[in-house]
Amino acid sequence: MTDSSPPPRLGSLTFHGPLSEARATRLIGRLAAAAPADVLDIGCGWGELLLRVLEAAPGAKGTGIDIDAEDLARGRVLARERGLADRVTFVEESARGTDRGPVDAVLCLGSSQALCDPGQPHNPAAALSELRRLVRPGGRVVLGEGFWERTPTEAELAAMWPGARTDDHLSLGALVDLAVEAGFRPAWIERASRDEWDEFESGYRYDTELWLAANPGHPLAAETRERVDRQRSSWLGGYRDVLGIAYLTLVATV
Repeated sequence: MTDSSPPPRLGSLTFHGPLSEARATRLIGRLAAAAPADVLDIGCGWGELLLRVLEAAPGAKGTGIDIDAEDLARGRVLARERGLADRVTFVEESARGTDRGPVDAVLCLGSSQALCDPGQPHNPAAALSELRRLVRPGGRVVLGEGFWERTPTEAELAAMWPGARTDDHLSLGALVDLAVEAGFRPAWIERASRDEWDEFESGYRYDTELWLAANPGHPLAAETRERVDRQRSSWLGGYRDVLGIAYLTLVATV
């Protein structure tokens, strides 16, 4: 029997990005060691990393900003389940020009575009300048940002997202240099592994693939199948082993 419900969404993901439990634990430990009083999460999604930071830093309060109401609702449920509802606020609003800083710690994983002009190409320098504005001197930022592991070929670009260009991302070195220019010291530089990418990409589609296999005649099956097939092809034929994610632990200069 065909299920009448719509396809599921991201239920198999812990983090909305290629981030392992082990790496998350290390990132959180470096943030918590500074005993932040307040933490801001830009593009927080359901706030899994934010909630874990608050668990590791019991003196901290947190605010998560996102424009996805469904993700924010999931975050509020998680906060209640973990006894953190009185220490975290999830807010549905744009992060561009936000006045919710300065704070002791900022999380911005895969969402720096939320700090930039949506009418212009993504500008990592502008995003880093905004992050510096949002953190106090001596405070810390964990930035998850895309970079090219190597220059993509024309065929790889054609298989990626529509209009993909070589100047969509920087090299890792150029990205770190921009962070220094923005007023940070790069205390820790790391990047997502292939295993983390594979786990994320498969988890991103897992529930939907199971749904498609069980519901081939559902009214939404054709468009859902086209979407996930396009996403998978973009990954396997385009950016796999080409697009990297850097995790930078940045300390704001005094």
